[in-house]
Amino acid sequence: MPRKAKEMSAVEVRRLAHPGTGRNVCFTVGGVDGLQLQITPTGARSWLLRYKMKGRRHQIGLGSYPDTTLSQARDRARQVKDMIWQGIDPLAERHRMTFAQAVEDYCEAKLGEFRNEKHRKQWRSTLDKYAVPVIGNMNVAEIDMQDVLRVLEPIWTDKTVTAKRLRGRIEAVLSWATVAGHRKGDNPARWKGNLSEILPKPTKVTKAAHQPALALSDAPEWFADLRARSGIATRALEFLTLTAARSGEVRGATWAEIDLDAGLWIVPAARMKAEREHRVPLTKEAVDLLKAMPRMQGSDFVFPAARGGALSDMALSACMRRMNEAREGGYLDRVSGRPAVPHGLRSTFRDWTAEQGYPRDMAEMQLAHNVGTEVERAYRRSDMLERRRAMMAAWGRFLRGETSGKVVEFSA
Repeated sequence: MPRKAKEMSAVEVRRLAHPGTGRNVCFTVGGVDGLQLQITPTGARSWLLRYKMKGRRHQIGLGSYPDTTLSQARDRARQVKDMIWQGIDPLAERHRMTFAQAVEDYCEAKLGEFRNEKHRKQWRSTLDKYAVPVIGNMNVAEIDMQDVLRVLEPIWTDKTVTAKRLRGRIEAVLSWATVAGHRKGDNPARWKGNLSEILPKPTKVTKAAHQPALALSDAPEWFADLRARSGIATRALEFLTLTAARSGEVRGATWAEIDLDAGLWIVPAARMKAEREHRVPLTKEAVDLLKAMPRMQGSDFVFPAARGGALSDMALSACMRRMNEAREGGYLDRVSGRPAVPHGLRSTFRDWTAEQGYPRDMAEMQLAHNVGTEVERAYRRSDMLERRRAMMAAWGRFLRGETSGKVVEFSA
């Protein structure tokens, strides 16, 4: 029988030194058969366990020294030995990654790219709710199209929008796992030429649910109702209506972005959905509203929450919900019959511009939508600021019930 290696003490291990041979050297430290301390010519130290499995010799790293102590290295070596005794290849197991682990690592690496905290939470929550319970414990290398279908099929018809987004997120996680070396081959969550051959197209099983919009005929009454109410969220909703901006743009607005003298609000690219700076003309009514806003000490937000931070999205929604509840029948969307919501006010504005004959591009610019092709946008120099200012002044007069006739602007 081979002689058992002497079991070194922690002090003896600490005294081990590289002999200066120009190559890595390994010292057997005893305590667990095959456990060695490797020292490089530069003096770097790490633990190795050499073992034999199915007739072949292998080695596996157990951590650096002294971050991993002698005692810890022996404990890890015993755990590896137990795996070998059970017939589990420790190297193969180390490279095994479950889908749940892949989600964790992907989110840690990539979700920082999302500017919106709400989107980050939604991105992760759909995976945790629908995918992880089904395939979370599976090795990402073993997930195939049938496994992805087990996740998607139960919700593809009833929750098509969610399922469509979920498919894309599963594809992203598995793509990351492939690049990271945890799986090989085609992505089983890919749509084109893959799941598209089995699942019905999303457009065939559901119709886009538009945000309920305020009916044009109700707009003057609703706006008068709004202006009669008090509160920071109410003023934020009024400002949103006057500018046709998104809720997040209004709630995140700071005084540094606003020039009251010039009647101009410049929303930086970092806060815009299209990631481009957006200039918003402010009418006299919008400027007066801002001048009347109290400024909270220690907060630069124009519409601060009670503790100084930004208002939540629910604050504006709650304001509109109270208005719907206070009016008999509520303020309803003309098509769906559902109570109007803040984001639907942008649709109301867009309907009004169409009815009044304003140029499509000008209205879309006010809404901060992409207008034209990428090449056309690259060559466009004007954002029609002053023409939009006149348009928004007319919108304000309509909201206040000061005009009922058509205002038609012809492009030059």
